[in-house]
Amino acid sequence: MISPASTSIGVLAYGERRPDCAPASLLAQLPERALVVALFGISNHDNLGGIFRNAVAFGADAVLLDPSCCDPLYRKTIRVSVGASLICPFARADSDTALMQAIKATSLKPVALSLRGEADIGRMAAAQSGIALLIGSEGHGLPDAVLTGSEGFRIPMAPGFDSLNAATATGIALHIAASALGKLGNG
Repeated sequence: MISPASTSIGVLAYGERRPDCAPASLLAQLPERALVVALFGISNHDNLGGIFRNAVAFGADAVLLDPSCCDPLYRKTIRVSVGASLICPFARADSDTALMQAIKATSLKPVALSLRGEADIGRMAAAQSGIALLIGSEGHGLPDAVLTGSEGFRIPMAPGFDSLNAATATGIALHIAASALGKLGNG
């Protein structure tokens, strides 16, 4: 005899994936003073899920991905994002160059989060037209071509340590950007 406590019922969802949206098309649909997260080389599902969770929590309007980012609709990414990757609009570019061209064709201010950033992230001011927060992988960071033409910021840390998890660093930067853009409620 099998006791009810020893059996488990799993749930599997089935859905039809919409056709991919181009970054330029998604960006054209966003409100004024938008907050966008642009990801380069995020290939860890835990980090991607955490970034989507942070994006929704801090009112980001969209997430853009380069071709090397993992799939936001992969089951582990969905689980870590607590479903945020199912509700946050996203688009994948064909290349880093195409992704940056799509951002630069808008009025969004490209803000790069990098150890090489010249300014403290706490000094980030809101752009009149919105912010595109550029995030790179933990290992390689942002490509040089992405850093060029972007305002670079860093997160100061205790002496002797220079690394944060990509999702954690993104959460810190999103909180500051969302505050600067007036996207946060009073709790």
